[in-house]
Amino acid sequence: MSKRERIKGFYSALFKRYGSQGWWPSETPLECMLGAILTQNTSWKNVEKALGNLKDRGLISVEKLSVVPAHVLAELIRPSGYFNQKAIKIKNFIKFIKENYDGMLEKMFKEDSKKLREKLLGIKGIGPETADSILLYAAKKPIFVVDAYTYRILSRHALIPEDSDYKEIQELFMDILPKHTRLFNEYHALLVKVGKEHCKKKPICNGCPLEYDPHAV
Repeated sequence: MSKRERIKGFYSALFKRYGSQGWWPSETPLECMLGAILTQNTSWKNVEKALGNLKDRGLISVEKLSVVPAHVLAELIRPSGYFNQKAIKIKNFIKFIKENYDGMLEKMFKEDSKKLREKLLGIKGIGPETADSILLYAAKKPIFVVDAYTYRILSRHALIPEDSDYKEIQELFMDILPKHTRLFNEYHALLVKVGKEHCKKKPICNGCPLEYDPHAV
């Protein structure tokens, strides 16, 4: 079976087992983007606590986040870990929206995908995974998000060299799959699901929907 067939087959196997994941869990695009920043180096449960604190204070707003003091913001997002650094990242991001798009998310989302990605990566504290999560889940642009689970799964199935970087893995999916936002959304979420359930640091291969098939190579 070719690499192309296996990449497509993985999606079918994962969707058959787990169904739609309904990502990204958020009520608004801004909440989604804040979640993408807060989820760096922590679990989603911790992100939910941090977002809950922001909601309780009515701060899920570009205008309100632009004026709240960084130290107050940091304390509210403390559950997400690295809260001082993340508060600065959020402030940088909000400043970016105000300066480039007059604080209007709709205006930002109309930006060309490539240009917007370059601008996002220019924000201190925003890396490729966070930028692409913002583009895919909030701006609804067809770009594949790569994370540690993606690398681990593909590497263990010998679909990528161990020294593959983010760009190479992303291009693999985008060259093989139709460029559909919903497909990229679902596939990434499904890879995270199987990564958490089976493809852990110490893998649980028994019962995995991607269980090794000696005839697949």
